[in-house]
Amino acid sequence: MNRAAAVLNRIAFGAIGLGAAAYGAQHVLFNVEGGHRAVVWDRFSGVKDQVYNEGTHFRVPFLQYPYTFDVRLMPRVVSSRTGTKDMQMVDISLRVLSRPDVEKLPTIYKELGEDY
Repeated sequence: MNRAAAVLNRIAFGAIGLGAAAYGAQHVLFNVEGGHRAVVWDRFSGVKDQVYNEGTHFRVPFLQYPYTFDVRLMPRVVSSRTGTKDMQMVDISLRVLSRPDVEKLPTIYKELGEDY
């Protein structure tokens, strides 16, 4: 009976260790999807100047937080309603394709935030 309890204790400690390792791996790694870039905010030094490309990267849990940006071309439509000389109202729409400069993402995050 004592031997069976020892085996069950080893299994329990192994399961707890495996669960702790899985939890740690989940919080130590972060993924940057295709067409995105990430900047990391650190509790001690603020936004880091490094921009992370696509792929899996390491971070310090509870001290560093990644923020991802979509760097693909994004269409924006700017509409305006204006009057002509003969007093008719005209709707004008302009479609603008834009994307952020990847090297400037830390500055964009510091000054404008995630919704730039």
